[in-house]
Order: sequence, then C-alpha cells, then structure tokens
Amino acid sequence: MATKMVIQQPKALVVSATSDQWSTSICECESVNECCFSVWCFPCYACIVARDHGECLCLPLLDTCGCIPPATLAMRVSMRRRYGIKDTICNDCVYAFFCRACTWCQIRREMKARLHPITLLNNRPMG
Repeated sequence: MATKMVIQQPKALVVSATSDQWSTSICECESVNECCFSVWCFPCYACIVARDHGECLCLPLLDTCGCIPPATLAMRVSMRRRYGIKDTICNDCVYAFFCRACTWCQIRREMKARLHPITLLNNRPMG
C-alpha cells in the first residue's frame, strides 16, 4: 500500500503600507531625538523634511506669512494626495495652525513608512 506524503512550505505573509489612513497619529513620536529636533530647531527640521519630500529646501520659510501656515498646510495636503490618505482640509488647517511641529513629524514618519511599503514575514508555526 502506498502512503501519501504532503510537504507544505510556510508561506510568507505580506504586510503593505498602502493604507488610506495616516500610518501614525499626529502626536505619535517614534524618536525622542527627532521630536526634540523638530521642536527646538523647527526651521531646520521642516526644511529637511520639505527637501526629502522633493520640494524646495526653503519652502517652510513661507510659514511666516498668513494666519494658517501655508507651507505646512500645503505639505500635509500634498502627502495626503500623494499616498491617497483620506482626511479633510479642515483637519489639515487645524493641525497646521495648532500643531505645526507635530504635523511635520507626522509627514516625516509617513514618508519613512511609505518608502518601505512591503515587509515579508515568515509565518512558520511555533513548535
């Protein structure tokens, strides 16, 4: 009598960062150093983030104009459109006005998360 042997390799689990939501909340800092840098040297931090996003290095300097910081608002809207993130212009205005440094930190975290969109995890059974 012949016996059947079934061999099955574990399959990789694919985790994708292509969600239509922000990957982190507005106040969810990953690094104390980065958070402190954004607060204590905000102009430098914002210029670096703008450059990494592909915008003019000096774009954040426009935030000195107007009631709602135009560069911060524009960057947040640009990130939402680039990655298909669902949010409202009202939230963008509120975050740009009240939480400018945190907004730039969230933009930076989102860029980092979206630059590494796929992670393969080995799902071998524990045993």
